[in-house]
Amino acid sequence: MRERLFIFASLFTGAFVVATVHALPAPSSLSQREHRVTAARATPTPVPEQRATVSQGERPSTVVVIDAGHGGFDRGGIAGQRVSEKMMNLDVAQRLKTDLQANGYRVVMTRDSDVFLPLGTRVAIANSYRDAIFVCIHFNATPRRSANGIETYFYSSQSLPLASAIHYYVNRVAPTPNRGVRRRGFYVLRRTTVPSVLVECGFLTNPTEAEYAQSAAYRQQLADAIARGVRERSMVAGTSTLNRLAANSATVPLQPFIDQTHYHDPDLSRPRHRKKGSKSSSTSTSSKRKKSSGSDSTANSSTRKKKSSSAQTED
Repeated sequence: MRERLFIFASLFTGAFVVATVHALPAPSSLSQREHRVTAARATPTPVPEQRATVSQGERPSTVVVIDAGHGGFDRGGIAGQRVSEKMMNLDVAQRLKTDLQANGYRVVMTRDSDVFLPLGTRVAIANSYRDAIFVCIHFNATPRRSANGIETYFYSSQSLPLASAIHYYVNRVAPTPNRGVRRRGFYVLRRTTVPSVLVECGFLTNPTEAEYAQSAAYRQQLADAIARGVRERSMVAGTSTLNRLAANSATVPLQPFIDQTHYHDPDLSRPRHRKKGSKSSSTSTSSKRKKSSGSDSTANSSTRKKKSSSAQTED
């Protein structure tokens, strides 16, 4: 009896296994089985990474450090000036920031509000970025109310293309005289290790230019022109023979400049080696130089200098 039950159970189990095996869709080859296993684990195409790479390639690598001149207790300009230079500077600087960021630049502001920063701090911020350019925004002032026009300052030779491009475009939108590009050893231009310029966007002591400056539309035009100069600084014609031959195809002409580095400036003067007993004579000479030169705002005291008719500025 037990043997019959065992035989019956074995036959039933074998029939079930055979039916189950025939019911499974077995692959016809080993390669197909491997394909079935790997297909379930396939890694999706990294589309987001490809888009990020393209975006990064289109983004300019240059960092633009924007310095809005003056700020805080340092109002800028001269005594009795009606329009506040520090606020005009900040407004144009903030507009410039927006414009450059829209074009993919990384922008660093030395100040983004009405605060005072020493000149050394402004320079340190610019020098902390290796691949950077430094753009100082200012408006001019002088006791001579008829003085007007646009000026752009630079110091090092590496800064001349940037100064040329910015001055070229700002002068095109400003309905005021072109006072030219000038080489001058202002503190923020001389102490920076990156291409640096200082733009004087007009005289706030001139009634007509002060009226222009108080227009938001005009300040936007100035910011757009400066931003275009930043973007196209590499298109400035060079001074070499090869570049002169290709100057006709250049978008921006290299601007001539006035070299004002010979001006007596107390911040630029260096102590000389004095002979024994010549202290009083040297001190007297130094005092005379300081009286005749006029400050460029390289000192950080609250008693501001008066800007002269030769368009001397804070920096």
